[in-house]
Amino acid sequence: MDRERLADALVVANLPTVLMVLHHLTGDEKWLREPYRPRRSPGMDDLDSGGFSEQVQREIRSAAVDVIGAWADGAAVAIARPDLERLHAMTEACMGEPVPVEFAEMIGEQAGLGGAGQVHTRIDAQGPSREVRVGIVGAGVSGMLMARQLRDRGIECVVFERNPEVGGSWFDNRYPGCGVDTPSYLYSFSFFQREWSTYFGKRDEVLTYMKDFATAFDLRHLIRFGHEVQRLKWSQERGTWTVGFRTGGVEGEEEFDLVVSAVGQLNVPSVPDFPGVEEFCGEVFHSARWPDSVDLAGKRVAVVGSGASAMQIVPAIVEDVHSLTIFQRSKQWVAPNADYFRAMDHRIHWLMREVPFYQPWFRARLAWIHNDRVHESLQVDPEWDGQGRSINAINDGHRRYFTDYLQRELEGRPDLIEKALPDYPPFGKRMLLDNGWFRTLRRADVELVTSGVERFTRCGVVDQNGDEHTVDVVILATGFKARDFLVEIDVEGPVGSLRDAWAHEDARAYLGMTVPNFPNLLVMYGPNANLGHGGSYITIAECQAHYLGQLIGHVAQLGLERIEVKQEVCDAYNAQVDAAHAKMIWNVDGLNTWYRNSRGRVVTNSPWRVMDYWKMTRSVNLDYYRLTQTASVGTA
Repeated sequence: MDRERLADALVVANLPTVLMVLHHLTGDEKWLREPYRPRRSPGMDDLDSGGFSEQVQREIRSAAVDVIGAWADGAAVAIARPDLERLHAMTEACMGEPVPVEFAEMIGEQAGLGGAGQVHTRIDAQGPSREVRVGIVGAGVSGMLMARQLRDRGIECVVFERNPEVGGSWFDNRYPGCGVDTPSYLYSFSFFQREWSTYFGKRDEVLTYMKDFATAFDLRHLIRFGHEVQRLKWSQERGTWTVGFRTGGVEGEEEFDLVVSAVGQLNVPSVPDFPGVEEFCGEVFHSARWPDSVDLAGKRVAVVGSGASAMQIVPAIVEDVHSLTIFQRSKQWVAPNADYFRAMDHRIHWLMREVPFYQPWFRARLAWIHNDRVHESLQVDPEWDGQGRSINAINDGHRRYFTDYLQRELEGRPDLIEKALPDYPPFGKRMLLDNGWFRTLRRADVELVTSGVERFTRCGVVDQNGDEHTVDVVILATGFKARDFLVEIDVEGPVGSLRDAWAHEDARAYLGMTVPNFPNLLVMYGPNANLGHGGSYITIAECQAHYLGQLIGHVAQLGLERIEVKQEVCDAYNAQVDAAHAKMIWNVDGLNTWYRNSRGRVVTNSPWRVMDYWKMTRSVNLDYYRLTQTASVGTA
């Protein structure tokens, strides 16, 4: 190893991560103690310096050159796979603050640093097993993970994908500025990485990553592109699901023993039915259906909505358009993030390739900072009097921090501050990252309208104050039908339709994956599976694929015809979900979000920490399921 190159790379390295490398390679406890204990990173900043003095930084880098160089020359690794006690101590040292042991256990398995790792057991052809065929709907993140799980377990599966390529939402959404709002090294599969060009990847790079995943794990031959699933019908006589699909204008059917829905929550655009839209002479389209042919240059453009998609679109198009009118439906909390447009230094890529343990610990820090660390602050303190503006002391501190940031960014524009400053607690709605939003609002060619859209006219849009805004193009950044799970597929089970079972936007499932009265039907990214407190959904998808892979494996290994979660199990789980949500921020009176149905129940978000859900999905308890043997040998 070129030590000069190593020394140069360490200049830009994340030092808390380097400390973990030093401990792995030497086993020396000093790297876990003062003066080498990093400071807790503030906010969403990864704090590469660790908050160390210049002297301590030099000591760490100097030691790293010697130790890593010695390893490259053949020195043995002192601690390759730490036990849980040591891994927990390392995790707390790396983060610079107390960390639950469950988090250490989770990252240990994901990164192969400790624990049993993720093992996929193939089905033994001998014994009381049966061959099963599984139909998977969707080839996005969840569908591809499920296909990999089943393929690795020796179980036949077919993936139906309506699009001509993998990627799901990352294929559908192609609007300007589209990208992740979770760091790319976290919004990625734990076992498959790429050298990301930026800290927060943009859509084209994310889609390329998804394509590469499908190719690397030889999944493409399992996927039927251009096949849109329209219906699922259960046969009580055969104990199978018939998948009805449409491809090339022709309808077809195919039978499977089990079906996994991997269509997700954010796949069906929500398009408001504005009066007069058919009279409008310009272009109108949803952000998730961005036309390839659209040209915004010199156009008067309106954006309806001010959520995640709008916040990415607006700064990305403002330089090209003649003028921009934003119809804000609700105020949003916006967090600063210096890394949002930051390029990944090639030296960081080199460290991840060449230095052992650097990449998994780099990712572990991101997982803590952007996932579960904030969860505690989302619990309502019943003794706290926040007057609807905050829910506890920590949350009140968040409010002051984000308010100060907003006021600095909009200094001198009290009109914009009044329009933009939320009156609800931070994290009550999805926390957004500032990608130039506030700077864009200050421009003379940008207008922020807070009265909402009343109707369309031939030449533009009339707001709810009666003022008409002349525009050429209207972009509907109005979100998705997230509460209407599987809304585009007719699912007919043994006792009725799933649409009726989940009527009134009140979908419920055990662990967000299995539904009473719908045997052999499994759901990914289902009810109460969304991460509302931050982090990467891919982690949740990996948990679900692992669990469902085990469950389907039991069906094959035990020779089961049917497996169905018991009603009382699902009811008890959802009672726990509702009880947990009753103490959390998304259940606060007056908050109107896409997380809640018309009766106020939170139906999209999980109330659990990621580490809790990981623990829940490690193994399948068959006592929770009603099991039917093939040929109706018996029922448990």
